[in-house]
Amino acid sequence: MTELDLVVRARRVLTEGGESARCVGVAGGRVVAVEPYDSALTAPRSVVLTDDEVLLPGLVDTHVHVNEPGRTEWEGFASATRAAAAGGVTTIVDMPLNSVPPTVDTGALSVKRAAAGRQCHVDVGFWGGAVPGNTPRLRALHDAGVYGFKCFLVHSGVDEFPHLSADGLEEALAELRSFDGLMIVHAEDPVVIDEAPDPRGTHYDRFLASRPRAAEDVAIAQVIELARRTGARAHVLHLSSSDALPMIASARRDGVRITVETCPHYLTFTAEDVPDGATQYKCCPPIREAANREALWDGLAAGVIDCVVSDHSPCVPELKRPDTGDFGEAWGGISSLQLGLSAVWTEASARGFTLADVTRWMAERPAEIAGVRGKGRIAAGFDADFCVFAPDAVQVIDPAALHHRNPVTPYAGAALSGAVRGTWLRGAPIDPARPRGRLLTRLGATAESPGGGQEDM
Repeated sequence: MTELDLVVRARRVLTEGGESARCVGVAGGRVVAVEPYDSALTAPRSVVLTDDEVLLPGLVDTHVHVNEPGRTEWEGFASATRAAAAGGVTTIVDMPLNSVPPTVDTGALSVKRAAAGRQCHVDVGFWGGAVPGNTPRLRALHDAGVYGFKCFLVHSGVDEFPHLSADGLEEALAELRSFDGLMIVHAEDPVVIDEAPDPRGTHYDRFLASRPRAAEDVAIAQVIELARRTGARAHVLHLSSSDALPMIASARRDGVRITVETCPHYLTFTAEDVPDGATQYKCCPPIREAANREALWDGLAAGVIDCVVSDHSPCVPELKRPDTGDFGEAWGGISSLQLGLSAVWTEASARGFTLADVTRWMAERPAEIAGVRGKGRIAAGFDADFCVFAPDAVQVIDPAALHHRNPVTPYAGAALSGAVRGTWLRGAPIDPARPRGRLLTRLGATAESPGGGQEDM
């Protein structure tokens, strides 16, 4: 047996075999043994969780907009990764837009990595972007270590990251198929949205009507057809329309390589409960009706929806237009990186789901879909990334206690079940005063470690 650095014992540990009392042995930042609770494993450091705490794998959030550099006043790597750690998230994958320059070529990727530098409190990987004209550069980005490529089928909200046409998407998917790259898609149809009602005003129902379910459904049908035609892998981002679930299930039965995520806000909030002028609830696609929310939960139960990630998309407070409460003018995005686990557990437990379900949706499957090696499980050979979670604790959300740079949130004042009591990265508690997160890349690539050296990932 390898000499251990750390032994963690808990009456409740979430492993590949489910929840049970376990003793976890750690050496060199990785799990090397998972044994019965009373195992004789010893180490210089020993931690015993209390009976009301559960040891979960560190969460993997593959949909985070950090925005640094270029819009660091919206969110930066230091603040975003502190928020992640406070919410039990030990790995994030950063989106290629809202930062300037967007990550659409290897030069921009180098700028992004340099900005992340040595200020990350959790491990950070990067998505590349697919925009008109950069298809010839996708292979180089893939070889430089991005986990895949994000595209929009509708205006992205920022002019420097234009959306793809149907022909552009097919061209990019064909290129990705040549090296088995992953395309992740913001799937809303611009024609449907252009023909929808105007979103301006303080009434949420006007905004909801401006982004109808049909906009998602038409775009997702297009993604399915082009993935079928090219054989490429595609992933639907932030699904909010439950109407799309049957066609996704059918496509999978036909062998189309498509996966799907949804987000905590679609599983928590309902359109009927959004107050007038409450632009902190605005996101695209939008929070929909209560019946739609329940159908999304059914999609998770059936395995049609693979995972739950935050789509943490912050901005400076004034862009939410609290002065006017106009949904048409406000920035669309919800800051929830720190709150996702408690929000999802609150709703999941009320519907009879278990922590094993939540862990699968928020740790294991995101890591598998993105291809983030060694993350998302408590198992031998995986990084010793842990979340110490008290599922029966109750917390009332105070925005002032959040670590997001601009803690504007629709969760303000909400009573959520479950509290994160500790987050461990590679066998050591995360210290908010001492960043030691690594910059991750795909299999076979390298990334600079906090110490400045090069390390195989």
